[in-house]
Amino acid sequence: QVQLVESGGGLVQAVGSLRLSCVASGRTFSTYTMAWFRQAPGKERENVAAVSATGGTTYYADSVKGRFTISRDNAEKMVYLQMNSLKPEDTAVYYCAASGSRRLGGAYDYWGQGTQVTVSS
Repeated sequence: QVQLVESGGGLVQAVGSLRLSCVASGRTFSTYTMAWFRQAPGKERENVAAVSATGGTTYYADSVKGRFTISRDNAEKMVYLQMNSLKPEDTAVYYCAASGSRRLGGAYDYWGQGTQVTVSS
């Protein structure tokens, strides 16, 4: 069982930056694939970035490539999403998620409560 708690969301102007953090509980964090999803009003939930258990492999949605960076610290049971050059269309609730599968694009088993990111133009 993994519990996830996100932080770091807020209001930022376009082209600004934010860093989201997610802290996990549970002894087996280092075995989980981790990801950040987002969901904007009226839109489907989107996997924006994922990282393998060791941190050696990452995935990014085309919409965030070159602007967002996912990273993890297994010793601290943390996963981060550094978001640069933010755009109004990045506005959404961002969720941290964990998967017992090695597939970065697979199903995710555990979810945080979400943190709101709002980018003003």
